[in-house]
Amino acid sequence: MHIGLLLALQEGEHAASAGPTSPFEVNFGLFFWTWFVFAILLFVLWKFAWPGILKTTVERENKIKAQLADAERLNGEAKTAVAAAEKLQAEARASAQSLLAEAKGALEKERVAAVDKVRAEQDAVVERARRDIASERDKAISELRREAVDLAIGAAAKVIGRRLDSDADRQIVLDYLGKVETH
Repeated sequence: MHIGLLLALQEGEHAASAGPTSPFEVNFGLFFWTWFVFAILLFVLWKFAWPGILKTTVERENKIKAQLADAERLNGEAKTAVAAAEKLQAEARASAQSLLAEAKGALEKERVAAVDKVRAEQDAVVERARRDIASERDKAISELRREAVDLAIGAAAKVIGRRLDSDADRQIVLDYLGKVETH
């Protein structure tokens, strides 16, 4: 009998330690101790941990707000710097364009001056050549006249048969040639 009682007692202990047999079965002892531990843990956290967590969270929030304000300020400064850089770039482009236009103008003036100088030099060379040609022509005509006079006097002397006075004869021939040229 003792054995039967022992077996029954063991079976009872085993049933009590195995837990509820159905999910809808409520164990009020477990329920009470769970709430009791939760309340103590909540009180301890509320009293000791919550102020530190709240303080850290507020500090982090303030730090993030300060970083956002700094970021906004830096963003504004960057936009201002970009606008200033774009303005400087536009001014530099305008300055470069004006310098380029001035350089083109100066180049055009130099080109015109060089062309005018070359034309003036060409005109001077042509005029000098014309004068040289006219001078050489006049010399050639004068030389030709002198030769013609000498030939005419020589021919007349042979026709007449005597030697004529060369200065007087030359004067007569020159007067005659002057009359012939004017007609």
